[in-house]
Parts: sequence; structure tokens; C-alpha cells
Amino acid sequence: MSNKLINETSPYLLQHADNPVNWYPWCEEAFEIAKNENKPIFLSIGYSTCHWCHVMAHESFENEKTAKILNEHFISIKVDREERPDIDSVYMSVCQAFTGSGGWPTSIFMTWDKKPFFAGTYFPLRSRYGMPGFSDLLNIIWNQWNHNRSELLESAEEIIKNIKERSYETSCENRVDLTEKALQTFKFIFDSVNGGFGSAPKFPTPHNLLYLMYYSKISGDTDALKMAEKTLIQMRKGGIFDHIGYGFSRYSTDKYFLAPHFEKMLYDNALLIIAYTSAYSMTGNSLYLDTAEKTAKYGLREITSSDGGFYSAQDADSEGIEGKYYTFTLDEITDVLGKEKGPLFAKVFDITSGGNFEGVNIPNLLKSNNLNADFTEEIQKLYSYRKNRAKLHLDDKILISWNSMMIVALSMLYRVSRNTEYLTTAQKSQKFIEKHLCDDLQLYTSFRNGKRSGRGFLDDYAYYISALIELYNSTLDYSYINKAEDFCDEAVKRFSDSNNGGFYLCEIDNSELFINPKETYDGAIPSGNSIMAYNFVRLYQLTNKDKYSKLLEEQIDYLSAQAQDYPSGHSMFLLAKMIHENPPVSIKIVPAHNSDLLETRNKLPFLSNISIVSESKEYPLVNNRTTYYVCNGNACLPPTNMLNI
Repeated sequence: MSNKLINETSPYLLQHADNPVNWYPWCEEAFEIAKNENKPIFLSIGYSTCHWCHVMAHESFENEKTAKILNEHFISIKVDREERPDIDSVYMSVCQAFTGSGGWPTSIFMTWDKKPFFAGTYFPLRSRYGMPGFSDLLNIIWNQWNHNRSELLESAEEIIKNIKERSYETSCENRVDLTEKALQTFKFIFDSVNGGFGSAPKFPTPHNLLYLMYYSKISGDTDALKMAEKTLIQMRKGGIFDHIGYGFSRYSTDKYFLAPHFEKMLYDNALLIIAYTSAYSMTGNSLYLDTAEKTAKYGLREITSSDGGFYSAQDADSEGIEGKYYTFTLDEITDVLGKEKGPLFAKVFDITSGGNFEGVNIPNLLKSNNLNADFTEEIQKLYSYRKNRAKLHLDDKILISWNSMMIVALSMLYRVSRNTEYLTTAQKSQKFIEKHLCDDLQLYTSFRNGKRSGRGFLDDYAYYISALIELYNSTLDYSYINKAEDFCDEAVKRFSDSNNGGFYLCEIDNSELFINPKETYDGAIPSGNSIMAYNFVRLYQLTNKDKYSKLLEEQIDYLSAQAQDYPSGHSMFLLAKMIHENPPVSIKIVPAHNSDLLETRNKLPFLSNISIVSESKEYPLVNNRTTYYVCNGNACLPPTNMLNI
């Protein structure tokens, strides 16, 4: 018997459509029924490739006894965090306020007017890990609801008050050097032996690495670049990188980057392509380009739809076992590769009879310096064997923000590799967005099975604008800049807080929660506010329009106040700030013939401000040939027919 999730399009919600729990999607009907029946609401937030979401589902939501308690005493609502980032953001703040940390699944107990009075993440079926059993917790909350409701409601009002107060803190009297303070934090927590920052678990956070690389570029601080490079190399060597099928897992469960949490997310891989591509452009180290291209290969063959959209994620679990798809025994390696090649491969990739992960092996190069060994044929054999041995769940919804990240990544990768497949794929994805996720200037968050979800959020606009800017940088097609400007103006109109600065996550008049969040922290992905700062920088540098200069200064002022206490948690904003204060080379091109632009495009540096100008008294052609006007910092070179930077 299916519940009310059966008609949803989200893969996460559909995973729970046959639970004995009488789930509702987030809808007014659920809240009305809770009010009419005088029941509290249990809200569960997760996503389809979340390992602990699977565990809690198997233990509790598929359990008839637990379902009976939920169905009799609660109204249960299931939310896909990727389709409703507003709900996820607000109630994750609630969870963090209650517990000091967050994560998925997020478990919220609240009133029918959406006020939370208790929160947590994963709860086991029975008491363990120092946590109450989920069914015991349900009975306790139901008892409190009936006999001590006033205390629950007081708790709800207090937590809402605290969250609102924190969100309104927008100014700071004593400004510090944010860029320098962030650098010192990264130096303090850097793991010089294993790469990365802090101890386990270790997340890639590519925007931190981009910040360090650009800081090194403008300051000459070699330590900043060394931290970024050490991390990039260790991640490539470790098991967090899939040496058989390529691409990166979400994070490492240990400090070595050996044992990952095996799910693969589109956003991680897109951002890591950007980081490795940037590292290659700075250093010329071919390992970085190879890693970026292998990660792109993963994306193009594993998570790309036939009509150009990129799917969201692949699961960590196969047949109920995390990592089963990705791990091997020594006997398997020998059987697939033979008695001659098998032992050679095993030695290089740390495959042993005892295993390096729960009795089996994650291929890795952490103990090997043989990063250039050619095992192309062997890897292809293992890839084919692995695909036929076990299956992975694919979350095939297409998110506009994550697709936009991949457009940025492939556009940048094209500029250093000159592989036109990357640019063609990026342009095809942009056309997909235009066709399925765009109605004039209205964006929509996701698309699946011919249906698109609700109205877009700040991040959808911010990342799509950045994608259009990068497509312009790779094509010099000014129509992309025109579109970027249109969507930027629309984002300002829909999301900006004209009184206090910054941007709301939801449209100003379209928030249904007790608060409209303004996210500034750069977590697993950069915040929409940080990306808007970056967009203002790039649009101002490319168009020289005063309106973007004004918007940029306001956004820098707002984010500078937000970043005071924890600058290293705002690295994407700091990158935008550094690009503003230390702009890349500016190149104005006066083409003698339009056909010259294609040749010119293939000569341009990786990061630059490129604009096309018509011949004029200010910018005349030299020798009747395509002419370049190049400025770097405050110095401009004489106009030239040869671009040599």
C-alpha cells in the first residue's frame, strides 16, 4: 500500500512511497490535518544517496510497529533537501541549535504552524550510540505533547527567537583583515602530513583551495599554494578519488583521504574540476589536468542525461552495503587481470589479502609514488567487471544550481585543455536549463520525468549567472553576458534585502517559514550570497557598468560583517573580494574580422577580463589587423596585434 509520496518526482520521496508510514510531502494539507487532529508533526529531511537516511529508513520507517506509532500520534512529512533548500536551511539551523551539530537525516518535531520544539539527526531503532531509540523518543514526545505542551511551545518560541536574533546580526564595529585572518586559520589547522585541514572527517571544500591558490598568486605566499597542492595531490592519491571509474566521493571518513563516504555528488565533482583546473593553470603540473579530465570523464559517462542535463548523485550503498560497488578483494583483482598483471596492479594500488578497509580493498596510491604508471587497460577491465558485479542507485533529478556548477567547470576545463567536447557539453547543459528550467526570467529548482519543481531560490539564480559568465569567457559570445545581466537584475529584484544588505534564500514575498534565511557561510558548496559577490565582481570587470560597482561594494560590506568571526568559513566571498581588489589581466579586443575571434579565443589566458569593443578613436585598429589592448593592474601595454601574456 503506497502513501502520499507515490505521485512525487523526487527519487528520495519515492524511496519512501511504500513505507508503512503514512508520509505526506510538504503541503498545506498535512498541516491542516495536524491542526484538525491535534497532532504534532514529525518532519524528516534527507536526500536519496544519503547512507544514514537509508539506515534510519530500514530500521524505523519500514518497521510496522514504529510506523504504527507515527501514524496514530503524528503527521509525518518527508522533504528532499535538494528540492527544498529553504526548508533544509531553516530546520538545519534548528537542529544545530538543539544539538550543536547537524546532518542528514534531519529529524524535526514541530507544531502545525511550523514551529520546532525538538530536533536531531539519525535516531537508531533501539537505544544505542548514547541516543534514545526512535520509538521510545516518539512515545516520550507524544506524552509531552499531551501532558506538558506548554513547555514544548515555550521551547519552540525560544529557539525561533534565538535563530531570528542571530540572523539579524549584520554589523561589526571592529573590522579585521579577513583575508589574512582566514589564511592564518588554514595554516593552523592544515595537516602537513596527509593534506587537508583538521582531522577526520575531511571534506574536499574546493573553494578553500581556490582561495589559497589565488591568495598565493597575488601575494607570493608560497605556503598558501603548498597547502592547496598537498591537499589536491593527497586527494588524487587517496580512495576519495575513484581510481577505477574516476570522480570523487563526498568526503573522507579518515584523515588520510583513504576511506571515503562513497556517495558521489555532482556538486563535489564540478567544484573539484574547477580546483584542479585552476591548479594546472597556475603550476603546469599535468597531474592536475589529468585529474580534472578524469573527473569530467566520470561526469560525462555516468551522470549525464541524453538531452544534456547532469544528474544529481550516485549512492554509497549497493545491496545494502556501503562501498560494496567500489571495493575489491585481492582474488578478484587476480581473477580479472590475470596472474601477471594482477599482482603488479595490486602492489601499486595497495590491494592486499587482508584488505585496507573492513576486510576488502579501496584502490589508492597513498603508499605509492608511482602516479604515472600506465594501467589504462587494467582499469578498463576492472571498470567493466565492477559495473556488472553490482548496481548503484542514481538520483536522476536535475538541479539547476548543480548543473550550473558543472557548466562552469567544463567551461574552465575547455580553456586549459582545448578539448571542444567540454565546451559543447557545457553549452548543451545550458540549453537544457533554458528549455526545461527557465520560463523567461523565472527559474525552477529541479527537473525530473518531464516535470519541474517549484520556483527557484537564490542559489539557482546565482549559480546560473556564474555559468553564463563562464560560457562567455570561453566563447566570447556576448549573448551570454546579456543573459547573465538580465538574470542578475532579476535576482536583485527578487532576493535582495534593501534594508540590511545581502540576499535572502527565498523570494522576498514567497517565504512560508518563520524566517527567510540569508545564508553566507560557505559549507560543502559556496553560499548564494558569496556567488552573488563573485558575479558582481565579474560583471563589473567585464561591462564596467556602475550599477555592478555599487552592488558589489554593498555586498562586500555586508559579507565582511558576516565573516568577522570566522573568515575561513567564507572563502568563496574572500576569493571574490581578492579578485575585485587584485583583478586579473584586462584584455579589450578590437576584431578586424569576426572570424578572428575564434583564433583569439584559443590564445586567451585561463583567468582574464575579456571584452569585445568596436573600432573607434579610443580603440583604433593597428595595421588594419585584430588589435589587443592589455592592462594589468594599473599599467597598460601598447596596443598590439600579437597576444602574448
